[in-house]
Amino acid sequence: MILKASQRGGSMQLGAHLLKNENEQVEVHEIRGFVSETVLGAMKEAQAIAQGTRCKQFLFSVSLNPPETESPSIEAFESAIDSIEEKNGLTGQPRMIVFHEKEGRRHAHAVWSRIDVNTMTARPLPFFKMKLREISKGLYLEHGWHMPRGLVDSKERDVR
Repeated sequence: MILKASQRGGSMQLGAHLLKNENEQVEVHEIRGFVSETVLGAMKEAQAIAQGTRCKQFLFSVSLNPPETESPSIEAFESAIDSIEEKNGLTGQPRMIVFHEKEGRRHAHAVWSRIDVNTMTARPLPFFKMKLREISKGLYLEHGWHMPRGLVDSKERDVR
């Protein structure tokens, strides 16, 4: 699975993107740790809590894209998301998971609030790209998928 991530603000823009109708199907799979039960409500909550800090990039957003020829189960996505959460020190942080299906192909988005409400500080995400790369490699090996050359050797990656 190709994992792309960023620390970001812009919660309402991200929420709108997650719910965008350009996908054939949008499924809000999980909203955990928020009072709100909607994506936009949870985004507003995350933004409101972050205003009590100086953190501008209070969200951690990850897209999970399986190989074009594969259709991983919901459980495989959940397992990958749990691994991302654990390896990046986000265990217990509020999160949401949204599945998109476009042209018969499913991918997922997971978003965490980085703000620890007990300390009102942002959880640091050191080396998150390296951690995601290792998780991605592990997923390819675990599922027996053909690994992209750029994942095998970063010098061969497609910069597009």
